[in-house]
Amino acid sequence: MASKAAQKILIVGAGTAGMSAAITLKRIGVDVDMVDINPNWGALGAGLTITGPTLRALHQLGVYQDMVDEAYVGEGIQVCNTQGEPLRKLATPMPSGSPTASSGGIMRPTLHHILARHAKAGGTPIRLGLTVDALKQDAEGVDVTFSDGSQGRYDMVLGSDGVFSRVRGLIFPAAPKAEYTGQSCWRLFLPRPASIERRTYFLGGPHKVGFTPVSDTDMYMFLLERTPQVFIQPDQFHIELAKRMEGYGGILDEIRRSLSEKDNPAINFRPLEAFILPAPWYQGRVLLIGDSAHPTTPQLASGAGMGIEDALVLADEMTKADSVSEVYARFMERREGRCRLVTECSMELGRLEQARAPVEAQTAVVERALLKLSEPI
Repeated sequence: MASKAAQKILIVGAGTAGMSAAITLKRIGVDVDMVDINPNWGALGAGLTITGPTLRALHQLGVYQDMVDEAYVGEGIQVCNTQGEPLRKLATPMPSGSPTASSGGIMRPTLHHILARHAKAGGTPIRLGLTVDALKQDAEGVDVTFSDGSQGRYDMVLGSDGVFSRVRGLIFPAAPKAEYTGQSCWRLFLPRPASIERRTYFLGGPHKVGFTPVSDTDMYMFLLERTPQVFIQPDQFHIELAKRMEGYGGILDEIRRSLSEKDNPAINFRPLEAFILPAPWYQGRVLLIGDSAHPTTPQLASGAGMGIEDALVLADEMTKADSVSEVYARFMERREGRCRLVTECSMELGRLEQARAPVEAQTAVVERALLKLSEPI
């Protein structure tokens, strides 16, 4: 069905949310332009855990089979103690008759390539090394001045340019800034042994550690630690990560020993930052989606999924509403509570992890949130 509210849209930021929006909007006949500030457009090599609700969103987007072919899909979460001994399995709930698996994992570059392939196949032009310098709105549209001095006019502008969004700064200059949560995350790309059949957590130690398969042969490890915000030289990553894995047994001890022997370029380290942007996430004809509107920490593995869902809901509402203001109002009704659930539960899990709360208290938050997220969007 064609859009009734807008015919020409600019998407600022060609990440997961932006490319998903391009895919969905082109399907309903919208003329889409997309720009991205990175001249070397791509994604860093860290892995992503994919929940059942996110797999459902990928299915609605039309890329689920790509996920099956190029990444990992499966069922459930195995919870272990620090020595690798199994404690319990968590179900990852999905509605009866769901066309997807309930859990998955993928490398960021793989997801980027899948979405980019579909966006390009839909005919979306992408200009790189470019962002917006100014937005001037009137009753009929938005005049955009780009960072290279060129200009354009659009019915709508979507800001999908991430945690440090330029678009958010233009329309909400007093918006909260991303703040360090007290945790940092290590990720390590590894061969996947046959014993790792599904997502696996190791709880009860000083850090939360886990594995997520990303293909038949590979996986990534994550380690969440409580620490003051620090800078670590990349050539010290293998040494520092090995220190944090001391005291863990089984396969984690094997990995720790291998880290101490050599510099491992497959290690990623970053502080976790988040904030809650008050509603609404739009001003006039300019709307924020994805991490620009609702950045979150990775505890619920739902940040990318919320951005994909934003795109699906936006396109759906654009086929129903007659005006941009009506589209945005309906979008907020469907998105704010769900995205806030992800942000608040992720932050709650972060606090519990930092306090070394009992395993049961942590898993209860995960189960409650995943059950809620399994509901229709």
